[in-house]
Amino acid sequence: MLPRPGHEAALRRHLRRFPVVGLIGARQVGKTTLARSLAAGVDGPVTTFDLEDPTDLARFADPKLVLEPLEGLIVIDEVQHSRDLFRLLRVLVDRPDNRATFLVLGSADPGLLRQSSESLAGRIAYHALGPFQLDETGTAPGVVDRLWLRGGFPRSFLASDDAGSVAWRAAFVATFLTRDLGQLGVTVPATTMRRFWTMVAHCHGNRWNAAELGRSLGVSAPTVNRYLDALVDALVVRRLTPWFENVRKRQVRAPKIYLADTGLLHSLLDIDIARELLGHPKCGASWEGFAIHEAVRILDAAWDRCHYWATHTGAEIDLFTVRGGRRIGVEAKRTSAPAMTRSLHTALSDLRLDRAFVLIPGEARFRLHERVEAVGLTRACTEGLE
Repeated sequence: MLPRPGHEAALRRHLRRFPVVGLIGARQVGKTTLARSLAAGVDGPVTTFDLEDPTDLARFADPKLVLEPLEGLIVIDEVQHSRDLFRLLRVLVDRPDNRATFLVLGSADPGLLRQSSESLAGRIAYHALGPFQLDETGTAPGVVDRLWLRGGFPRSFLASDDAGSVAWRAAFVATFLTRDLGQLGVTVPATTMRRFWTMVAHCHGNRWNAAELGRSLGVSAPTVNRYLDALVDALVVRRLTPWFENVRKRQVRAPKIYLADTGLLHSLLDIDIARELLGHPKCGASWEGFAIHEAVRILDAAWDRCHYWATHTGAEIDLFTVRGGRRIGVEAKRTSAPAMTRSLHTALSDLRLDRAFVLIPGEARFRLHERVEAVGLTRACTEGLE
Protein backbone atom coordinates (compact mmCIF):
# COMPACT_ATOMS: atom_id res chain seq x y z
CA MET A 1 0.00 0.00 0.00
CA LEU A 2 1.24 3.48 -0.85
CA PRO A 3 1.71 5.92 2.05
CA ARG A 4 -0.77 8.78 2.20
CA PRO A 5 1.11 11.41 4.22
CA GLY A 6 -1.07 14.33 3.20
CA HIS A 7 -4.24 12.69 4.44
CA GLU A 8 -2.53 11.39 7.57
CA ALA A 9 -1.23 14.87 8.42
CA ALA A 10 -4.71 16.34 7.92
CA LEU A 11 -6.20 13.76 10.30
CA ARG A 12 -3.55 14.55 12.93
CA ARG A 13 -4.38 18.26 12.69
CA HIS A 14 -8.08 17.53 13.13
CA LEU A 15 -7.44 15.23 16.11
CA ARG A 16 -5.48 17.99 17.85
CA ARG A 17 -8.40 20.38 17.45
CA PHE A 18 -11.52 18.22 17.80
CA PRO A 19 -12.47 15.40 20.17
CA VAL A 20 -14.15 13.48 17.32
CA VAL A 21 -12.97 13.17 13.71
CA GLY A 22 -14.97 11.47 10.98
CA LEU A 23 -13.04 9.85 8.11
CA ILE A 24 -15.47 9.33 5.25
CA GLY A 25 -15.03 7.84 1.81
CA ALA A 26 -16.25 5.26 -0.65
CA ARG A 27 -15.89 1.58 0.14
CA GLN A 28 -12.40 0.15 -0.47
CA VAL A 29 -10.80 3.58 -0.83
CA GLY A 30 -8.33 2.92 1.99
CA LYS A 31 -9.96 4.33 5.14
CA THR A 32 -9.04 1.40 7.37
CA THR A 33 -5.46 1.26 6.11
CA LEU A 34 -5.03 4.99 6.67
CA ALA A 35 -6.41 4.74 10.20
CA ARG A 36 -4.02 1.89 11.01
CA SER A 37 -1.08 3.89 9.69
CA LEU A 38 -2.05 6.89 11.79
CA ALA A 39 -2.62 4.77 14.90
CA ALA A 40 0.81 3.16 14.55
CA GLY A 41 2.43 6.56 15.05
CA VAL A 42 0.37 7.65 18.04
CA ASP A 43 2.03 8.02 21.43
CA GLY A 44 -0.24 6.57 24.07
CA PRO A 45 -3.04 4.01 24.13
CA VAL A 46 -4.95 3.13 20.96
CA THR A 47 -8.11 1.01 20.92
CA THR A 48 -9.71 -0.16 17.67
CA PHE A 49 -13.18 -1.53 16.98
CA ASP A 50 -14.51 -2.85 13.67
CA LEU A 51 -18.30 -2.91 13.69
CA GLU A 52 -18.38 -5.31 10.74
CA ASP A 53 -16.79 -7.84 13.12
CA PRO A 54 -19.71 -9.61 14.86
CA THR A 55 -17.76 -9.75 18.12
CA ASP A 56 -17.12 -6.00 18.23
CA LEU A 57 -20.67 -5.24 17.12
CA ALA A 58 -22.07 -7.43 19.91
CA ARG A 59 -19.96 -5.53 22.46
CA PHE A 60 -21.54 -2.31 21.21
CA ALA A 61 -24.94 -3.48 22.40
CA ASP A 62 -23.92 -1.38 25.43
CA PRO A 63 -21.36 1.04 23.97
CA LYS A 64 -21.15 3.18 27.10
CA LEU A 65 -19.90 0.22 29.10
CA VAL A 66 -17.22 -0.39 26.46
CA LEU A 67 -16.10 3.18 25.76
CA GLU A 68 -16.44 5.03 29.07
CA PRO A 69 -13.24 3.70 30.73
CA LEU A 70 -11.02 4.12 27.64
CA GLU A 71 -8.35 6.78 27.14
CA GLY A 72 -6.23 7.84 24.20
CA LEU A 73 -7.20 7.34 20.56
CA ILE A 74 -10.29 5.21 19.96
CA VAL A 75 -10.84 4.11 16.35
CA ILE A 76 -14.32 2.90 15.41
CA ASP A 77 -14.54 1.44 11.89
CA GLU A 78 -17.81 1.00 9.96
CA VAL A 79 -19.57 3.35 12.37
CA GLN A 80 -22.74 3.27 10.25
CA HIS A 81 -23.61 -0.04 11.97
CA SER A 82 -24.17 1.81 15.27
CA ARG A 83 -26.10 4.93 14.34
CA ASP A 84 -27.06 5.79 17.93
CA LEU A 85 -23.40 6.05 18.89
CA PHE A 86 -23.06 9.76 18.17
CA ARG A 87 -25.30 10.87 21.03
CA LEU A 88 -23.15 8.83 23.41
CA LEU A 89 -19.94 10.30 21.98
CA ARG A 90 -21.22 13.78 22.80
CA VAL A 91 -21.73 12.74 26.42
CA LEU A 92 -18.28 11.13 26.61
CA VAL A 93 -16.29 13.98 25.07
CA ASP A 94 -18.12 16.58 27.18
CA ARG A 95 -16.92 15.00 30.44
CA PRO A 96 -14.64 17.39 32.36
CA ASP A 97 -12.09 14.61 32.77
CA ASN A 98 -12.31 13.28 29.20
CA ARG A 99 -8.96 11.93 27.98
CA ALA A 100 -10.14 10.22 24.81
CA THR A 101 -10.32 11.25 21.18
CA PHE A 102 -12.39 9.35 18.65
CA LEU A 103 -11.66 8.59 15.00
CA VAL A 104 -14.80 7.19 13.37
CA LEU A 105 -14.72 5.68 9.89
CA GLY A 106 -17.68 5.25 7.59
CA SER A 107 -19.38 5.97 4.32
CA ALA A 108 -20.72 9.33 3.25
CA ASP A 109 -24.25 8.27 4.17
CA PRO A 110 -26.17 11.58 4.23
CA GLY A 111 -28.39 10.37 7.09
CA LEU A 112 -25.35 9.35 9.10
CA LEU A 113 -23.60 12.66 8.45
CA ARG A 114 -26.69 14.63 9.39
CA GLN A 115 -27.12 12.66 12.62
CA SER A 116 -23.48 13.04 13.60
CA SER A 117 -23.50 16.75 12.79
CA GLU A 118 -26.59 17.33 14.89
CA SER A 119 -25.38 15.26 17.85
CA LEU A 120 -21.77 16.49 17.77
CA ALA A 121 -22.13 20.07 16.58
CA GLY A 122 -18.87 21.90 17.23
CA ARG A 123 -17.17 18.70 18.38
CA ILE A 124 -16.56 16.84 15.11
CA ALA A 125 -14.49 17.51 12.00
CA TYR A 126 -14.79 15.52 8.78
CA HIS A 127 -12.08 14.45 6.38
CA ALA A 128 -12.94 12.93 3.01
CA LEU A 129 -10.61 10.27 1.61
CA GLY A 130 -10.64 9.78 -2.14
CA PRO A 131 -8.75 7.46 -4.47
CA PHE A 132 -5.00 7.83 -5.03
CA GLN A 133 -3.83 10.96 -6.84
CA LEU A 134 -0.52 11.84 -8.45
CA ASP A 135 0.99 13.36 -5.31
CA GLU A 136 0.73 9.86 -3.80
CA THR A 137 1.56 7.65 -6.78
CA GLY A 138 4.34 9.84 -8.16
CA THR A 139 4.79 10.74 -11.81
CA ALA A 140 7.45 8.25 -12.94
CA PRO A 141 7.22 7.10 -16.58
CA GLY A 142 4.05 5.07 -17.07
CA VAL A 143 2.57 5.89 -13.68
CA VAL A 144 0.41 8.81 -14.86
CA ASP A 145 -1.12 6.74 -17.65
CA ARG A 146 -1.65 3.79 -15.28
CA LEU A 147 -3.45 5.99 -12.77
CA TRP A 148 -5.59 7.46 -15.55
CA LEU A 149 -6.49 4.03 -16.95
CA ARG A 150 -7.00 2.10 -13.71
CA GLY A 151 -8.12 4.89 -11.42
CA GLY A 152 -6.95 5.41 -7.88
CA PHE A 153 -8.76 2.81 -5.81
CA PRO A 154 -5.80 1.08 -4.14
CA ARG A 155 -6.49 -2.49 -5.22
CA SER A 156 -7.22 -1.40 -8.77
CA PHE A 157 -4.15 0.81 -9.15
CA LEU A 158 -1.79 -1.63 -7.41
CA ALA A 159 -3.02 -4.78 -9.21
CA SER A 160 -0.21 -6.83 -10.75
CA ASP A 161 -1.62 -6.37 -14.26
CA ASP A 162 -4.46 -4.69 -16.14
CA ALA A 163 -6.57 -7.86 -16.07
CA GLY A 164 -6.43 -7.95 -12.28
CA SER A 165 -7.40 -4.30 -12.12
CA VAL A 166 -10.34 -4.86 -14.48
CA ALA A 167 -11.56 -7.81 -12.41
CA TRP A 168 -11.33 -5.86 -9.15
CA ARG A 169 -13.32 -2.94 -10.56
CA ALA A 170 -16.00 -5.22 -11.99
CA ALA A 171 -16.43 -6.81 -8.56
CA PHE A 172 -16.50 -3.37 -6.91
CA VAL A 173 -19.27 -2.14 -9.23
CA ALA A 174 -21.34 -5.29 -8.64
CA THR A 175 -21.02 -5.10 -4.85
CA PHE A 176 -21.69 -1.37 -4.81
CA LEU A 177 -24.94 -1.86 -6.73
CA THR A 178 -26.19 -4.94 -4.88
CA ARG A 179 -25.11 -4.08 -1.31
CA ASP A 180 -23.67 -0.63 -0.70
CA LEU A 181 -26.48 1.44 -2.21
CA GLY A 182 -29.00 -0.50 -0.15
CA GLN A 183 -27.06 0.37 3.01
CA LEU A 184 -27.36 4.02 1.98
CA GLY A 185 -31.14 3.65 1.83
CA VAL A 186 -31.42 3.40 -1.97
CA THR A 187 -34.17 0.95 -2.95
CA VAL A 188 -33.74 1.12 -6.74
CA PRO A 189 -33.19 -2.32 -8.36
CA ALA A 190 -29.52 -3.01 -9.07
CA THR A 191 -30.18 -3.56 -12.79
CA THR A 192 -31.85 -0.16 -13.08
CA MET A 193 -29.06 1.54 -11.16
CA ARG A 194 -26.41 -0.21 -13.28
CA ARG A 195 -28.06 1.10 -16.44
CA PHE A 196 -28.32 4.58 -14.96
CA TRP A 197 -24.70 4.63 -13.77
CA THR A 198 -23.57 3.59 -17.24
CA MET A 199 -25.60 6.45 -18.72
CA VAL A 200 -23.90 8.82 -16.28
CA ALA A 201 -20.53 7.47 -17.46
CA HIS A 202 -21.47 8.40 -21.02
CA CYS A 203 -22.32 11.91 -19.70
CA HIS A 204 -18.89 12.27 -18.02
CA GLY A 205 -17.64 15.79 -18.66
CA ASN A 206 -21.00 16.93 -20.04
CA ARG A 207 -23.73 19.17 -18.72
CA TRP A 208 -26.41 17.37 -16.79
CA ASN A 209 -29.75 16.88 -18.55
CA ALA A 210 -32.11 15.01 -16.24
CA ALA A 211 -35.04 15.14 -18.67
CA GLU A 212 -33.04 13.43 -21.42
CA LEU A 213 -31.84 10.61 -19.15
CA GLY A 214 -35.32 10.28 -17.70
CA ARG A 215 -36.78 9.66 -21.14
CA SER A 216 -34.16 6.99 -21.79
CA LEU A 217 -34.92 5.26 -18.48
CA GLY A 218 -38.67 5.78 -18.64
CA VAL A 219 -38.80 7.77 -15.40
CA SER A 220 -39.30 11.42 -14.49
CA ALA A 221 -36.55 14.03 -14.28
CA PRO A 222 -36.98 14.34 -10.47
CA THR A 223 -36.50 10.57 -10.16
CA VAL A 224 -33.34 10.73 -12.25
CA ASN A 225 -32.05 13.53 -10.03
CA ARG A 226 -32.66 11.37 -6.95
CA TYR A 227 -30.63 8.58 -8.57
CA LEU A 228 -27.83 11.04 -9.23
CA ASP A 229 -27.99 12.32 -5.66
CA ALA A 230 -27.42 8.75 -4.44
CA LEU A 231 -24.25 8.38 -6.52
CA VAL A 232 -22.98 11.81 -5.45
CA ASP A 233 -23.70 11.01 -1.79
CA ALA A 234 -21.77 7.75 -2.19
CA LEU A 235 -18.75 9.75 -3.47
CA VAL A 236 -18.56 7.93 -6.82
CA VAL A 237 -19.86 10.88 -8.90
CA ARG A 238 -18.97 14.57 -8.71
CA ARG A 239 -21.11 17.55 -9.65
CA LEU A 240 -19.27 20.65 -10.83
CA THR A 241 -21.64 23.56 -10.39
CA PRO A 242 -21.78 26.50 -12.81
CA TRP A 243 -20.39 29.92 -11.97
CA PHE A 244 -22.53 32.97 -12.72
CA GLU A 245 -20.74 36.17 -13.58
CA ASN A 246 -22.37 39.59 -13.75
CA VAL A 247 -22.22 39.88 -17.53
CA ARG A 248 -24.92 40.52 -20.11
CA LYS A 249 -24.80 37.03 -21.54
CA ARG A 250 -27.00 33.99 -21.11
CA GLN A 251 -25.01 31.65 -18.91
CA VAL A 252 -25.42 27.90 -18.56
CA ARG A 253 -27.15 26.83 -15.35
CA ALA A 254 -26.84 23.04 -15.48
CA PRO A 255 -23.99 21.37 -13.55
CA LYS A 256 -21.34 19.25 -15.24
CA ILE A 257 -20.98 15.63 -14.19
CA TYR A 258 -17.78 13.64 -13.65
CA LEU A 259 -17.25 10.18 -12.27
CA ALA A 260 -15.01 10.59 -9.26
CA ASP A 261 -12.59 7.90 -10.47
CA THR A 262 -11.51 7.27 -14.05
CA GLY A 263 -11.01 3.58 -13.35
CA LEU A 264 -14.71 3.21 -12.53
CA LEU A 265 -15.54 5.32 -15.58
CA HIS A 266 -13.57 2.99 -17.82
CA SER A 267 -15.12 -0.09 -16.22
CA LEU A 268 -18.63 1.20 -16.94
CA LEU A 269 -17.59 2.04 -20.52
CA ASP A 270 -16.04 -1.45 -21.02
CA ILE A 271 -12.55 0.01 -21.49
CA ASP A 272 -9.94 -2.47 -20.26
CA ILE A 273 -6.59 -1.48 -21.77
CA ALA A 274 -4.80 1.68 -22.87
CA ARG A 275 -5.28 1.00 -26.59
CA GLU A 276 -9.06 0.83 -26.12
CA LEU A 277 -9.03 4.03 -24.08
CA LEU A 278 -7.04 6.01 -26.64
CA GLY A 279 -9.43 4.99 -29.41
CA HIS A 280 -12.63 5.55 -27.45
CA PRO A 281 -14.96 8.52 -28.17
CA LYS A 282 -14.86 9.44 -24.45
CA CYS A 283 -11.04 9.54 -24.32
CA GLY A 284 -10.91 13.34 -24.28
CA ALA A 285 -13.64 13.65 -21.67
CA SER A 286 -11.96 10.99 -19.54
CA TRP A 287 -8.66 12.83 -19.58
CA GLU A 288 -10.44 16.12 -18.86
CA GLY A 289 -11.98 14.68 -15.69
CA PHE A 290 -8.65 13.17 -14.64
CA ALA A 291 -6.85 16.50 -15.13
CA ILE A 292 -9.59 18.56 -13.45
CA HIS A 293 -9.49 16.41 -10.31
CA GLU A 294 -5.71 16.83 -10.17
CA ALA A 295 -6.02 20.60 -10.73
CA VAL A 296 -8.39 20.93 -7.76
CA ARG A 297 -5.80 19.16 -5.60
CA ILE A 298 -2.83 21.15 -6.97
CA LEU A 299 -4.68 24.42 -6.31
CA ASP A 300 -5.54 23.18 -2.80
CA ALA A 301 -9.14 24.13 -3.49
CA ALA A 302 -12.29 22.64 -1.99
CA TRP A 303 -14.46 20.95 -4.61
CA ASP A 304 -17.53 22.89 -3.49
CA ARG A 305 -15.65 26.14 -4.18
CA CYS A 306 -14.78 25.11 -7.72
CA HIS A 307 -17.03 25.69 -10.71
CA TYR A 308 -17.11 25.70 -14.46
CA TRP A 309 -18.37 28.59 -16.55
CA ALA A 310 -20.16 28.57 -19.88
CA THR A 311 -22.40 30.78 -21.98
CA HIS A 312 -25.05 29.76 -24.47
CA THR A 313 -22.93 31.28 -27.24
CA GLY A 314 -20.14 28.75 -26.71
CA ALA A 315 -17.63 30.39 -24.37
CA GLU A 316 -16.54 28.02 -21.60
CA ILE A 317 -13.81 27.30 -19.06
CA ASP A 318 -13.51 23.83 -17.50
CA LEU A 319 -12.63 24.99 -13.98
CA PHE A 320 -12.94 28.32 -12.19
CA THR A 321 -12.03 29.10 -8.61
CA VAL A 322 -10.88 32.00 -6.45
CA ARG A 323 -7.73 31.41 -4.38
CA GLY A 324 -6.31 34.11 -2.14
CA GLY A 325 -8.36 36.73 -3.97
CA ARG A 326 -6.99 35.62 -7.36
CA ARG A 327 -9.40 34.43 -10.04
CA ILE A 328 -8.01 31.30 -11.70
CA GLY A 329 -9.26 29.36 -14.71
CA VAL A 330 -8.17 25.92 -15.91
CA GLU A 331 -8.76 24.20 -19.24
CA ALA A 332 -7.88 20.53 -19.80
CA LYS A 333 -6.84 19.56 -23.34
CA ARG A 334 -5.39 16.23 -24.45
CA THR A 335 -3.06 17.75 -27.04
CA SER A 336 0.61 18.65 -27.29
CA ALA A 337 -0.07 21.88 -29.18
CA PRO A 338 -2.75 23.93 -27.41
CA ALA A 339 -3.59 27.39 -28.67
CA MET A 340 -5.48 30.43 -27.52
CA THR A 341 -9.11 30.07 -28.53
CA ARG A 342 -11.91 32.55 -28.85
CA SER A 343 -13.57 30.84 -25.88
CA LEU A 344 -10.47 31.30 -23.72
CA HIS A 345 -10.16 34.97 -24.72
CA THR A 346 -13.81 35.48 -23.72
CA ALA A 347 -13.29 33.76 -20.37
CA LEU A 348 -10.24 35.93 -19.63
CA SER A 349 -12.30 39.04 -20.26
CA ASP A 350 -15.70 38.15 -18.82
CA LEU A 351 -14.39 36.34 -15.73
CA ARG A 352 -11.58 38.87 -15.21
CA LEU A 353 -9.12 36.01 -14.73
CA ASP A 354 -5.81 36.79 -13.07
CA ARG A 355 -4.30 33.57 -14.41
CA ALA A 356 -5.42 30.73 -16.65
CA PHE A 357 -3.78 27.38 -17.30
CA VAL A 358 -4.27 24.86 -20.07
CA LEU A 359 -3.40 21.44 -18.67
CA ILE A 360 -1.95 19.07 -21.26
CA PRO A 361 -0.22 15.67 -21.02
CA GLY A 362 3.50 15.57 -20.32
CA GLU A 363 6.06 17.95 -18.87
CA ALA A 364 6.06 20.99 -21.16
CA ARG A 365 5.41 24.50 -19.87
CA PHE A 366 5.06 27.51 -22.13
CA ARG A 367 3.16 30.76 -22.38
CA LEU A 368 0.15 31.22 -24.66
CA HIS A 369 -0.75 34.73 -23.50
CA GLU A 370 0.48 37.13 -20.85
CA ARG A 371 -2.01 35.57 -18.40
CA VAL A 372 -2.24 32.06 -19.86
CA GLU A 373 0.21 29.15 -19.62
CA ALA A 374 0.08 25.68 -21.10
CA VAL A 375 1.36 23.25 -18.47
CA GLY A 376 1.96 19.52 -18.69
CA LEU A 377 0.13 17.68 -15.93
CA THR A 378 3.34 16.04 -14.71
CA ARG A 379 5.02 19.46 -14.54
CA ALA A 380 2.05 20.95 -12.72
CA CYS A 381 2.34 18.25 -10.05
CA THR A 382 5.93 19.24 -9.27
CA GLU A 383 5.81 23.02 -9.84
CA GLY A 384 2.19 23.85 -9.06
CA LEU A 385 -0.12 26.24 -10.86
CA GLU A 386 1.15 29.69 -9.95
